[in-house]
Amino acid sequence: MRPKDCKLALNKSLATLVARKLRCSWSPQQIAGWLQRTFPSDEGFHVSHETIYKTLYIQARGALKKELQKCLRSKRVMRYSTHATLKNKGLGKIPDAVSISERPASVEDRAVPGYWEGDLIKGSNNSYIATLVERHSRYVMLAKVQDSKTNTVIEALIKQAKKLPREMYKSLTWDRGYEITNHKEFTLATKVDVYLCDPYSPWQRGSNENTNRLLRQYFPKGTDLSKHSQQKLSSVARKLNERPRKTLQYETPAERFNQCVALID
Repeated sequence: MRPKDCKLALNKSLATLVARKLRCSWSPQQIAGWLQRTFPSDEGFHVSHETIYKTLYIQARGALKKELQKCLRSKRVMRYSTHATLKNKGLGKIPDAVSISERPASVEDRAVPGYWEGDLIKGSNNSYIATLVERHSRYVMLAKVQDSKTNTVIEALIKQAKKLPREMYKSLTWDRGYEITNHKEFTLATKVDVYLCDPYSPWQRGSNENTNRLLRQYFPKGTDLSKHSQQKLSSVARKLNERPRKTLQYETPAERFNQCVALID
């Protein structure tokens, strides 16, 4: 008996749509959730993420090209030994630091937008990128920095903050790396409060840590980050912001963030 064709082989339009989203670096789970949300009444455009994986790896009969496997993100857990060393240099040496324990309780449930988490990711040759993520929407912003000196980083953070409506930037949570030493200058320029995590507690910036793992798909560990322009960084941020997220019921961060901005106007 001939084996039953998979759904993607039977529906070329669906296969084309799935392939397009894979090339945009969406995961099979994101694609499956987005399809259900976009075509709620059309079962012909519903497909499970397991079917997408099987079509890529097992049922390779032309429905999805094998080259699309390269679009899948790595499932490995990243190690942070180099980055942890960077952070440790400044632990306990931040003047006038305000502990995360003093952050408003309303931040914790993510119901209110405008509370951000930030960090630096490190590449080779002492190259860095400043990463920012809004807790409510998971909206990402990336900033090019020439080095990890506090003046450089604070200047970049101020520039990014001024791109946003004041109501959408209420606070910033950062770790205790020395790059945040001049945090008072940032607050003076933006009116944004800065809270610092407890030492060795990356989970206190969970959204940002997860974002940094996603970014390693585009900026692999050990590569020179200084080669990327701000335009390139903004392009990568846009790709992340236009991916549906399971935690947002398969809305995209951009959709959720723009909804919040619209309520301000």
